[in-house]
Amino acid sequence: MLLVIDSANIEDIKELVDYFPIDGVTTNPSIIVKEKKNFLHLLKEIRDVIGNDRELYVQTLTFKATEIVEEAKYIIEKVPGKVVIKIPATIEGIKAIKILKTLGIRTMATTIYTPLQGYVAAKAGASYVTPYVNRIDNLAGDGIQVVKELTQILDKHKFNCQILAASFKNVQQVHNVCVNGAHGVTLAPDIIKNLLSHPSTEANVSMFNDDWYKEYGVKSLLNQNDVKI
Repeated sequence: MLLVIDSANIEDIKELVDYFPIDGVTTNPSIIVKEKKNFLHLLKEIRDVIGNDRELYVQTLTFKATEIVEEAKYIIEKVPGKVVIKIPATIEGIKAIKILKTLGIRTMATTIYTPLQGYVAAKAGASYVTPYVNRIDNLAGDGIQVVKELTQILDKHKFNCQILAASFKNVQQVHNVCVNGAHGVTLAPDIIKNLLSHPSTEANVSMFNDDWYKEYGVKSLLNQNDVKI
């Protein structure tokens, strides 16, 4: 199951790649704009941090299929390593996904709000489909149910396409999509860090260390030559 960073902030990406088993980084125009840097320079910075073997997901900006295809080819030409082109699941986007499939360019259909949008994108040749879990909830829908039903469609009909769920406000939503069949999640840095957060874990670690120190007077296994028994 993929764990992908949803950010273009270099410092956040560096920290998360250092500590977590990260599979890639996903961006979109809004995320890029926040960093106030040249678009291509920023993508190359991200590539330098994550290496060529992790996937970098980059979104197109135009609306017409022919223009989306040209943007996709431009991105593939300019950005090294494994690149997946993100394309909104509009009618023009679906047409672009079909064309890019014939060119051997991998795509992610984004802005998915219904299982049938995901089905059409998968059938068009998208490598990934990305349901927006929390945004669906905000529209009085059920983001987890969309992931569950989309998983059933892709599995039952044996599509060569994975669900990379996005748009989360808390860890519970991440848990729910994991147990309901998502093949991966793309998460903001703070949510990734919270995957390991639990007060009992911190309390247990403190107790272990305190017990050891009270008995042996050292706080590391590397100091055992100094232990007096």
